[in-house]
Amino acid sequence: MEVRTDETTPIHVATPGIVMVARGTEAEARGFGPSAALGRTIKTPDATFDIDDERMSREHASVRFERGHWVIEDKESRNGTFVNGQRISGEVRRRGDTVLRLGHSVFVLLADASGHPSAVDGAVGPELARTYELIRRAASGTTLLVHSEPGAGSQAAARIYHDAGPRRAGPLVSVSCPSIPEGVSERLLFGAQKGVVESIGHFQMARGGTIFLDEISALGANAQAKLLRLIDKRQLEPVGTLQGTPIDVGIVAGAHAELRLAVADGRFDPELYKRLAQVTVHLPALRERRVDLARLVQREVVATDATLRAHAKLVEACLVRPWPGNVGELQAAVRKAAEGALAQQRDIVRLEDLDPAAGLTAGALAAETAVERPKSNTPPADIDKATVEAALARANNIVAVAARILGIHRSQLYQLMDKHGIVFTQET
Repeated sequence: MEVRTDETTPIHVATPGIVMVARGTEAEARGFGPSAALGRTIKTPDATFDIDDERMSREHASVRFERGHWVIEDKESRNGTFVNGQRISGEVRRRGDTVLRLGHSVFVLLADASGHPSAVDGAVGPELARTYELIRRAASGTTLLVHSEPGAGSQAAARIYHDAGPRRAGPLVSVSCPSIPEGVSERLLFGAQKGVVESIGHFQMARGGTIFLDEISALGANAQAKLLRLIDKRQLEPVGTLQGTPIDVGIVAGAHAELRLAVADGRFDPELYKRLAQVTVHLPALRERRVDLARLVQREVVATDATLRAHAKLVEACLVRPWPGNVGELQAAVRKAAEGALAQQRDIVRLEDLDPAAGLTAGALAAETAVERPKSNTPPADIDKATVEAALARANNIVAVAARILGIHRSQLYQLMDKHGIVFTQET
C-alpha cells in the first residue's frame, strides 16, 4: 500500500504476505495475508483455498508474521515442512523473505508483499517495477546513477530512462568503461580534432539522446575531469580543441560497487560523484525478487520445450541459492537442466538435473575445491553436529556440495547426519 504525505510524493509502506509460487509441476500465483493455516485446505482470516497436493498433510503447518519475523510451525506433518531448504521440527522464526515448501507446494514469505502475486510484465514483479518507476520520474533530468550487481539489469534501466525522457527520439549509446584503454579514453569518449581530421567520440554519437557509462568507476582521472566539465558546462570539448560546443545528452552511470567507496579510496572524483548521484537508484538483485525468480525458472523450462514442467523441488532449490550472476546465470543453469531432462526423455525437470554448483557464491565454489580429507567407508569421528549443520547451510542443503566442503563422501555425510539426528528427507 502507499500513503501520500502530499499530492505528489508517495511513501511506500511494507505489507507482509504469503505468496504461493508453485504447486506440483505447475506455476502458481496466489497471494495470502501475513498469517495462514497451511494444508490441503489453506485457511486465512479472510478466505479458504483447497490444494490438490497428495504429499501435503491435511493440517501441515502454520505461518504468521510477528514483530518483524516469520513464525513457522510444523504440525507434525507426514512429509515435513522445509524452510529455506531445510526441514524443521516444531516452531522456528526467520527474518526477511523466506522460502517454504510443504509437500510439492512452494511458498515465498515476503516481508513486503505489496503488489504480489500478479506480475507487472512477465517476470518483473513489484520490487523491480517500483525501481523502474523511480527511473521514469528521473528521466526528465540530465543524470542518473544506477547501482546494481552484474547481470541485474543496468542496461535495461538505461533503456527505461532513455525511453521515458525528452531525448527518446535520439540515440542510446552504451559504453563499457572497463574496456576502454586508459591512454585513449578521452579520445574515444569525447572525440578528437587535429587539423581538419575529426575523430567522433561516444558523446558525439549520443548527442540529442542518452549515453550509458557502465562501470563508470573504471574511468581514469583525466576522463573523469573532462566528464565533470561536460556536465557543468553542458559543452563537449574534443581532444585537441580549445573551445567546446553545446551538447544536450542524458547521462546514465552504472556502478556494480558502491561508488562512494571509490570516492573514499581516492579513485573517483568526489565532485563528479555529486553531479551523477543527484538521483540514485539501486536495482534489486534477483535473490531479492524471489517471486520473480520462481517465474523465471518456470518460464525458462517451458521456453526450452513447451512439454516440460519444473518440479517443485527444483523451484525451491533455485529460490534458496544466491545467484551472484543474477538473471543470466539463472537462465543458463535452468536451460541446461531442462536440456538434461529432455535428453533423458522426461517431461519433468527435477532437482538432480540442476548443476549442484549453479547459483552459488564464489566462496561456496572455492570451498568445493578445498583440500579433501582422506576418504574411507567410516565418517571421521571429529566432525561434530554443528560442523555438519554449518556445511549443509553453506551448501544450501545440497548434500553433494556439503560433502565436498567437509572433504568426505556423500554416503559418509548421510551417516553423520543419522548419528547426530539431523533430519533430511529426499523426496520423490
